[in-house]
Amino acid sequence: MTETSPTARRPHGRAADALRPLRIQPGAMKFAEGSVLIELGDTRVLVSASIDNRVPHFMKDSGRGWLTAEYSMLPRATHTRSPREVSQGKPSGRTAEIQRLIGRSLRAALDLTALPDRTLTLDCDVIQADGGTRTAAITGAYVAASLACAQLLLTGDIQRWPLSEQIAAVSVGLLGGIPLLDLEYVEDQVAEVDMNVVGTASGAVVEIQGTGEKRSFRRDEMDALVDLAFLGIQQLAVAQNEVLAPTMEEVRQVLATRGTRKPAPPKSEKNLWGRP
Repeated sequence: MTETSPTARRPHGRAADALRPLRIQPGAMKFAEGSVLIELGDTRVLVSASIDNRVPHFMKDSGRGWLTAEYSMLPRATHTRSPREVSQGKPSGRTAEIQRLIGRSLRAALDLTALPDRTLTLDCDVIQADGGTRTAAITGAYVAASLACAQLLLTGDIQRWPLSEQIAAVSVGLLGGIPLLDLEYVEDQVAEVDMNVVGTASGAVVEIQGTGEKRSFRRDEMDALVDLAFLGIQQLAVAQNEVLAPTMEEVRQVLATRGTRKPAPPKSEKNLWGRP
């Protein structure tokens, strides 16, 4: 990795390919089927996963479930207070776009047929914003969704594990021509190129949002940013797995038991009806 130049010196002396300090706290909310508080540096996002035993009208009688997401930012999550969007009657364009991104990202990992007639709702609330709120929300949402799905499986409400991929997301950008991982606010504001990358732990791309904020960027620069993003996604996936390890061990045990259970032998027909 190319070392940072004086024009791209990072806050706290962080290396160009380093994430901010990461903490994922599961069970952050008492009543949600799954919840986490994810912290990346000074960005903090509270994510809850809720299960509803119904689906939207367009999914009715399809035998499939649904996943949707909501995103919001507390009024003093940023440097100045912003009014609650509920007072404006509808979410802003930015909020609506981020909600759709979170929903698309998690649906890419979900087998909807394994959640029949259920809706999984992910509520992502930004407590404090210092850059990368949407990517932190996606990374935390995967953990919250996994915890909620595990509860359904362990209680016997669903029979198959519904998550087929592991999803995480991170921001990258060019600052002084240097690719940087996991931009914080002061970097994001002056970056020449800003990109959000959603991907799988196996290295597949789910979505890329890239913008030349101050200039256009070349194909080789884009490739360097995507490679750097997947370096971060791998680190995020390791942290997700550490948090989920106890729960996933229970899931594996239940699935292994179901896979080895032998079917009951058929009953003799001559004894079904008794004496004539």
